[in-house]
Amino acid sequence: MNSQDKEQYLAVRKEAALKIDPETAEVFWEHGSVRDPYYLFEHGDDWEDNIGRNYFARSPGSEVWVWFGDLPDATRDALWEKHKSRLAFPAGIFDFPLIFD
Repeated sequence: MNSQDKEQYLAVRKEAALKIDPETAEVFWEHGSVRDPYYLFEHGDDWEDNIGRNYFARSPGSEVWVWFGDLPDATRDALWEKHKSRLAFPAGIFDFPLIFD
């Protein structure tokens, strides 16, 4: 992806961020690069040093997931309040089979 494509990709998300209604939005989290939540750049040797939880939201029916860091503060805060039981650590930690079972 070239620079112009990356800029367009991010612009679409910033525009979508303004349309997300916290009352109806869908949310999820995944582990990934906290410095590059959309995976737009190549990662070097420090890849494993920046893994953490990334949180995303979208409007119902939309295919555009927006990283919480790109949301307006009020939207992000409202989503956290509404979905904190599903988003806050350790939420989801036991949703996967344990390899030791």
